[in-house]
Amino acid sequence: MNFAESTELVWFKSSHSAGDGGECVEVATCPTTIHIRDSKQNPATAPTLTVPATAWQAFLGLARS
Repeated sequence: MNFAESTELVWFKSSHSAGDGGECVEVATCPTTIHIRDSKQNPATAPTLTVPATAWQAFLGLARS
């Protein structure tokens, strides 16, 4: 069982998401994985992208440059 299966995920919105409901991305972090979803959809049924924490860090590094 991984961390996400044993604990409820705590989601937070991106600081770059618009306050009017558009372009909303939510992220939940775990020790070894990052979970990403589009919060414009119903959170209970929205698909979730799960990536290794190392891949997320690499993505953020590229996005910042």
